[in-house]
Amino acid sequence: MALPDVLEALNKAFSGIGVDENSLISVVANSSHEHKKSLRKGFSKLFIEDENGFERSDQSAIKNLKFEFKRFRDAVILSLLHPWERDARLIEKAIKKGPKQYGVIVEIACSRSSNELLGARKAYHSLFDRSIEEDLASHVKGSERKLLVALVSAYRYEGPKVNEDVAKSEAEILSNAIKNAHKRKPIEDEDLIMILSTRSKPHLQALNEHYNKICQKSLTQELEGEGNLKDTVECLCTPETYFTRVLDSALSADADEESKRALTRVVVTQKELLVKDGSVPNKIEGILTGAYKDFILGSLAREENK
Repeated sequence: MALPDVLEALNKAFSGIGVDENSLISVVANSSHEHKKSLRKGFSKLFIEDENGFERSDQSAIKNLKFEFKRFRDAVILSLLHPWERDARLIEKAIKKGPKQYGVIVEIACSRSSNELLGARKAYHSLFDRSIEEDLASHVKGSERKLLVALVSAYRYEGPKVNEDVAKSEAEILSNAIKNAHKRKPIEDEDLIMILSTRSKPHLQALNEHYNKICQKSLTQELEGEGNLKDTVECLCTPETYFTRVLDSALSADADEESKRALTRVVVTQKELLVKDGSVPNKIEGILTGAYKDFILGSLAREENK
């Protein structure tokens, strides 16, 4: 293969999310010393020449490449873990990483069933000899603490019954809390936190509809810029919208590493929703590559009886 073709193959192998392992094997595995020297000269994505004329690897690019190589491994492990252990470990990692990762905690607390969330709390006890609640209380500072502790402590009613009068009344409570944001942040409103952390999802979805009628705006529109509070409402009331937004962010050209990791988490934990949507395979087809791409597509296609 001519050098330009080899360099093009290398560039393609390292493009997108994941790594095209087969192309790398065919290009690199049996290359001679001289051939590899030519590859380094021509592949500026990974190799540079410093001010002293010394040829060396670009450590920033190498670091990013390590993330891509381990993406497949991480996806396989996350998929194999018991769901309770998986969620417990995701929450523990999010607490350690700090405020930018608190959205993962919101996502787990709001998208799991009551028994699934209780299972994650039990797994957390067993794995870390502490409770999720006490770790949140000791690590999270500021107004988000009460919301996060309340959400992970929830054990919601999961039946279909909704009291429309109560839902309408609570929509008005939320409306007042948001209108008075100049006096007190909505996330600091105790009634708002109580409603979001205790009411059933059908109740909250009915509340959201009443809110639309009362305010001529959706709750998520009103909470734009409110970060985890907006995510809470969206994940509880319109999960399809929430997970579509997370996936689109992960697949965007300027996605950071944490956004990309969300792709694995969402595909592994939300298979049924994504399969019902049907558009995800087409979205990822031209962006993912290598074994990671094969695994993600396979995860979305596999039969449940396997």
